[in-house]
Parts: sequence; C-alpha cells; structure tokens
Amino acid sequence: MKLTMVGTGYVGLVTGVCLANTGNDVICLDVDAEKIEKLRKNICPIYEPGLTELMEKNNASGRLTYTLDKHEAYRDADMIFICVGTPSDERGHTDLKYINSACDDIAEVLGGLGPDQKHRVVVIKSTVPVGTTFYVRDRIREKVGPGIPFSVADNPEFLKEGDAITDFNKPDRVVVGVEDEKTAEMFRDVYDPFVRNGHPIYIMDVPSAEMVKYASNNFLATKISFINEMANLCEAYGANINKVREGMCSDKRIGNSFLYPGLGYGGSCFPKDTLACIMMGEKAGVKTDVSRAVHDTNQRQRELFFKKILGHFGGEAGITGKHLAFWGLAFKPRTDDIREAPALTLARKALGYGCKVTGFDPVAMENVKKEAPTIELVDDIYEAVRGADALVISTDWDEFKSPDFEKLASLMNGRVIFDGRNLYRRQALGEMGFHYYSVGREAVKPA
Repeated sequence: MKLTMVGTGYVGLVTGVCLANTGNDVICLDVDAEKIEKLRKNICPIYEPGLTELMEKNNASGRLTYTLDKHEAYRDADMIFICVGTPSDERGHTDLKYINSACDDIAEVLGGLGPDQKHRVVVIKSTVPVGTTFYVRDRIREKVGPGIPFSVADNPEFLKEGDAITDFNKPDRVVVGVEDEKTAEMFRDVYDPFVRNGHPIYIMDVPSAEMVKYASNNFLATKISFINEMANLCEAYGANINKVREGMCSDKRIGNSFLYPGLGYGGSCFPKDTLACIMMGEKAGVKTDVSRAVHDTNQRQRELFFKKILGHFGGEAGITGKHLAFWGLAFKPRTDDIREAPALTLARKALGYGCKVTGFDPVAMENVKKEAPTIELVDDIYEAVRGADALVISTDWDEFKSPDFEKLASLMNGRVIFDGRNLYRRQALGEMGFHYYSVGREAVKPA
C-alpha cells in the first residue's frame, strides 16, 4: 500500500518507518528542509532505541522516502496519515494550526487531480479533541469541492517514548475510528502484520476512537498522581511507600504498572491530554473534578520535593549560592525528550535562588542546551557532582542505579542526596554517611 506520513516528528517517523518495514511504500513529508536532508542521510532527529537501524534498512530498500513536495507526497497515496503537532496552552486549549495547514495542502493537491482519481483515506494520527476528525473532513470537503473521493478516520497512537518500536510492532491493541466498512478493511490490511500476536484491532465510531486516547492517558496520569499522594501520606505518618506499594499491588485488581512514586509525570502526552480533558469538559459543561485533581497533584509534587531541598539547607537564605548537581534531565529514561521534565522545573527553581546547577543526562543534553542554557552540563556523572553540596536524582537511568558511593562522597562538598526516583536503600545510604531524602519514605541522616 502507498502511505504518506504528514510530519516527521516522533509519531510520524516511528509510524512511517514501522509501516515501511512490513512492505508498504511510505513517503514522509515535512516542511523542514534541514530535517528532510538529515533523514535522507539516515540521521535520526530524535533518540529512540532501534529507530535509526530501521530507517537505514528501509531507506536502502527504497520503501521509505522523504520529501518537501506535497504533490509528490499526496499524488499516489492510498492513505494519508496526519501526524503533526497539536500544541496546547496552559489551560489545555489545542491549537489546530498545523492540522489546518495539512488539510489545506491535501485539498489543494486532491482538487488539482480532479474527480477521476482513486479513493483516499485521510487519517488523523495526531492526538486531537473529540470532533476534530469530522472537522478535518468538512474542511477538506469545503476546499476541494464536490466529486473528489476521500474518507476520514482516526487512528490514535499509543507509543511510549523509549519503547516505541516494540509498542508499534507488538501493540496491546490498535484503535481505529471510521465511517464506513471499506475504510475499516483498509486498516485491517495495514495493521494485520502487527496483530498476529492475537491482540485486537478495535474498529469503532470516530468520536469514540478520539476519546480512547484521552481516556487512556488520563487514567495512567491518575495512577501516577494517586501513588504520589499516597507517598506523601506515608511520609507524614512514618510509613514506607515501597512496602505499601508491594502490599497494594499484589491485588490482581490493581496491578503494579504506573504506580511508582516519584516527581510526577512529564513529557508531551500526559500533561497535555489531562488538560485537554479538562478543557473539553469546560466546553461541554461537564465537570472533570478527577482530572483537575490529577493535574494539580502532579504539579504540587514537584513543589513538595523542592521544599525538601529548601528545608535541608535551612530555607531561602541557606540555599543561596549552593551547588546542586542533577542526574537525569529527560522526563524519563530512554528518551531525549525534556518537555515538562521535572528536572528542569527543579533546576530552574534552584537557579532562581542563586544556586549553581550542573547536570548530566545520557542523551538529552543537546536539547537542554537549547531550552535551559544556564544549566552547566558535563559529560560524566561524577564530574557533575564535583564540588556539589547535594545531588538531585530526577530520572531513573540505569547508570544511576549502582554508583560508586565512596567516589561520590569524595567528590562532593556535602554527602546529601535528594532521590526523586527511590533508587537506593535508605539504611545503606545512612551507614555510608549520607543525608538521604526520597519519596514516600522517611529521610535518613548519617549513622
């Protein structure tokens, strides 16, 4: 099948590469000439394990190509996947300017081909408010005029950054919203190679498919905020959230996924999608009290953690001029994504109090240079802590889990660790002479 990806960001590139790898002819369209040139040279613009290798393989086969030319991209396509960004403001209102631009380009090309052309499916892959797919249909129809055969569909993505290739190749489920059976059958053909593990393709109405993505991400965000709220209660009453979690998650009705205490969720999906549910509720006159509480709890979690740092140094006067080292700057491991990263929230607060901030992350430092140039970046975890008054662990990369604590102590000014990911055993840190603060567990002082 001939497929076009509109946008070569995280969703468009992963989707295009994986669909090309099963034998489809895929064209990836973008307006960024520099990015397209790099992609043609197999230079991947994002960090995603396994993606570069698949790009190289499918580029070499000729099944995967990149273009700036919308006519080349749309002229022969059977399905056009719109994978552009849908940014939102602080209240969750979604900006559809990139969706609109894609619609107008599609209408221009299809209209120029005339009515004697094959039927195409325009697929919304981007996460969009409920009703947007029909809006896209109507906008294209208005601009393209009568007699041009096309249909629309919604096909939300469920890719975890750091595991996107596995998630696409072995999905828990594929969700598709369509208006007719012919379109549904095209999706079955496209996704059949990916669901031979017995996992389902759910064909449903378009608004339900749009809502599945929001409901899924909002629920996962709810789990994260819930376990953090329980962690805060544990600290207040001297309980240990790790023990509480073990006992709680052994109940098969609960399970253990997304129930890890920490600094709260970040990235591009959970914050945006939770706010979008609140926004959609406002528009429809539907109360979304749970979603509001999830968002507020998540934002508060970072504030509470920074209060531990302030408290240790005796407040605002005591922290001024201190040197804080950060291990981990991406919002989670196995990605270079720093959008809504807890580390940057905490680092900026520290900088605001006049602290020196150094940081290390295995893959995200190029992005941090652009976004937060006042953070001093070093390329080694131990160099990051040299002369530091405290270490802040904000991302649970594997290389942070078993450090040389003696070397750590010898390089730091103070043996203080603020662990936002609960990586270490409290008693062991105390015996090694560290002040150790974590999430949902009592702080430990040197033995």
